[in-house]
Amino acid sequence: MKMELKEKLLSSFMAFEERVDVQTELHDLRTLAIKNFEHKGFPTKKDEAWKYTSLNAILKKDFTVFPKNESTIEFKDVKKYFLHEIDTYKLVFIDGVFASNLSSTTHEGIDVCLMSSALTKPKYKMVIDSYFNQIASKDESLTSLNTAFANEGAYINIPKSKVADKPIEIMYFSTGSETALLAQPRNLIVVGENSHVQIIERHQCLNENAVLTNSVTEIFAQKRAIVDYYKIQNDELEANLIDNTYVSQKQESHVSVQTFSFGGNLTRNNLNFYQFGERLTSTLNGITIIGDKQHVDHYTLVHHAQPNCESFQDYKGIFSDRSTGVFNGKVYVEKEAQKTNAFQKSNNILLSDKATINAKPQLEIFADDVKCSHGCTVGQLDETALFYMQQRGIPKKEAKALLMYAFSNAVIESIKIPELKNRITTIIATKLGVKLGFDL
Repeated sequence: MKMELKEKLLSSFMAFEERVDVQTELHDLRTLAIKNFEHKGFPTKKDEAWKYTSLNAILKKDFTVFPKNESTIEFKDVKKYFLHEIDTYKLVFIDGVFASNLSSTTHEGIDVCLMSSALTKPKYKMVIDSYFNQIASKDESLTSLNTAFANEGAYINIPKSKVADKPIEIMYFSTGSETALLAQPRNLIVVGENSHVQIIERHQCLNENAVLTNSVTEIFAQKRAIVDYYKIQNDELEANLIDNTYVSQKQESHVSVQTFSFGGNLTRNNLNFYQFGERLTSTLNGITIIGDKQHVDHYTLVHHAQPNCESFQDYKGIFSDRSTGVFNGKVYVEKEAQKTNAFQKSNNILLSDKATINAKPQLEIFADDVKCSHGCTVGQLDETALFYMQQRGIPKKEAKALLMYAFSNAVIESIKIPELKNRITTIIATKLGVKLGFDL
């Protein structure tokens, strides 16, 4: 009888700690984290935050925790997943192991390198002590599980008054050499005062074997920093992703996280923004287009703790076949956060009678001088508009696609990297089954 995944992870923890060179502080932090996971276990539908998302079917698989990395992947094998039209810094991992032959890192003015180096080398100790695991939840069980096993991932440090001269791509590939693989990448991004960076993150299976990725990313934006973060989720149908992202913002910073969910079996995006300064802006956008029995769950939190701040959430969903979507967005405004401007909306189209969307927008406001609104719509394509377009010679399939593209367009237009905008447009056209006539 195979061991339950929880027991396998608990028994693997000591073996893991023997494999990695860790400081005493990290050992203590890992130990507390594994104890929290042992106490709480994997979330179930009994947990309010996971009411509409079940992990039961996934957790029955016999996941490998420590894969044998024997990769012979070359750039030509994975070129199509990169923004190869422009030059970028690249951090590439194959089955959780850094692939130097596919990567392009730097220490010239900015640090784009590995978490494993940052966690063990003395020159990084000050940054690790100040930021690692400081904004990530100490209570959430899957974040704790990642912290317990945190070893490899992306470490990006943009010092004060630096603009990253090109975008940074963080790519996690799974080769499928294991029948079922559990991956737990950990990313730390620190963006200094008056600095600016653009980052693209992607998790990609290279065959149809099962993968469960439990990822944690911490982003720290200092005063007047600008961070544009793009998540591309267009994986194989046996891929499962639990993405936990935590953002800390200081005054006058601008952080945007845009999530494009097109593929995979189950995707859960936990996106948490914490505002620690005045006159800052948080932007959370997403487009979800899924079919079959795919499931995408967006769980967002924006915590307004200071006055004169803004947050904007705009999520679009298109669901066909038996697919399921979840949007649970929460805006929390503390008593001190006067003059807050918070806007949240979730608009969804169901293309099938068997597709489902569960939406739960929430506002918790304890300040009295605020401007906060939320809205949620669930419907079908506008038959009048469809008829109008067909009357003008546009075939029904293309007319539907154009309407759905127009529905998503506000989010697409907010992409600030032209080559990425073209890439996302191409993926959307493919998902909708048409050529939309763009010059790509």
